[in-house]
Amino acid sequence: MKPDSARRTALAAALCFSVTLPALAQQPAAPPAWAQGRAADQASSPLAPHAPRLTAVPVDRIPAEAIRLPEGFRAELWASGMPGARMMARGEDGTVYVGTRTIGRVYAVKENGGSRSTRILAQRLDQPNGVAVKDGALYVIAINRVLRYDNIAQNPDAQPVELTEAFGLPTEAHHGWKFAAFGPDNKLYMNIGVPCNVCTFDENRHALIVRFNPDGSGREVMAHGIRNSVGFDWRPGTNVLYASNNGRDWAGNDTPEDTLHRLARPGEHHGFPYCSGNAWQDPGHTGRKCSEFPAPVALLGPHTAPLGMRFYTGTMFPEAYRGRAFVARHGSWNRDSKSGFDVVTVALNEDGSEGRVEPFLTGLLDAGDNSFKGRPTDVLVMPDGSLLVSDEQNGAIYRITYQR
Repeated sequence: MKPDSARRTALAAALCFSVTLPALAQQPAAPPAWAQGRAADQASSPLAPHAPRLTAVPVDRIPAEAIRLPEGFRAELWASGMPGARMMARGEDGTVYVGTRTIGRVYAVKENGGSRSTRILAQRLDQPNGVAVKDGALYVIAINRVLRYDNIAQNPDAQPVELTEAFGLPTEAHHGWKFAAFGPDNKLYMNIGVPCNVCTFDENRHALIVRFNPDGSGREVMAHGIRNSVGFDWRPGTNVLYASNNGRDWAGNDTPEDTLHRLARPGEHHGFPYCSGNAWQDPGHTGRKCSEFPAPVALLGPHTAPLGMRFYTGTMFPEAYRGRAFVARHGSWNRDSKSGFDVVTVALNEDGSEGRVEPFLTGLLDAGDNSFKGRPTDVLVMPDGSLLVSDEQNGAIYRITYQR
């Protein structure tokens, strides 16, 4: 056979081979994590998480003037220029450390004679939401790392001590961000969220509140069945732990409600994935009944995303607010009519088993056009009795004061 003829024959054979092969099946793209659990009839829903801002917002565009508070209270812009600012912890020298999720940074806000300077303390971390301070050391908890910055006030450029292996935390990204705080027992507490919207999971590994010794040893489960708590605190005078909790998505506009829980008995199960909100039984998880679990202390609204919560321990605010829980409701995305984007208070009854929810900081949600101006994320009581409120959407912190 001549060379040209051979080439033509080979090409024809290759073309024949290519057209007789069955077409390779195109694998469908996996749905994003936030869409897991969405029913087929919800596939065309426009609902989706709100895109965060990853650049600094100019001061004149930060909506401090839009904030509404009860009579006698005042809001002012305390710090800004921190894209993604979320959870806060105050150091012994007064520096406020601020964790983030989407931008991977930890900020430090330092007082300088009445003004404040802000700097990036750490960056390129995987959602370092959790920050806590103990004995001069800053603990930063990201999804896949636990870091300790020793003597951070005197050595702001300290290199971190790696504690990741000692803590042995799960590394799933979905609901993997942490809230962290040291308890009255000097142990480090944190949440471990569920790695899905709603699913079957290892109940000794996820949907937990856990505590550790500061070196990562001595892991203990303080609560099971807490889907995703990104805020907790101890009620003054009782040392009883209370935690905010985010319910599942894609179960309707008004179900289930987000909640506040009292963790009165260490290791107790609080319902998820079987039961959420106001005794709402998840239709996909009927193995246990709501009557088996302690009821929430308070209902915080459907899909309002309650995150940071602290009990008010100051004396600046009127007597009626002392001892109340302040809860930052980050704001809904899985709801046609938005809700949250505010701060509420929860006044507990004497034994702490029930709470009354009241609005406190409003004005960032415009119900008229279903839009929002800011997203409160954490609250922090300062030594003078004022209250700091972080706003992730604007990369800002507001200071709330009261004048008699």
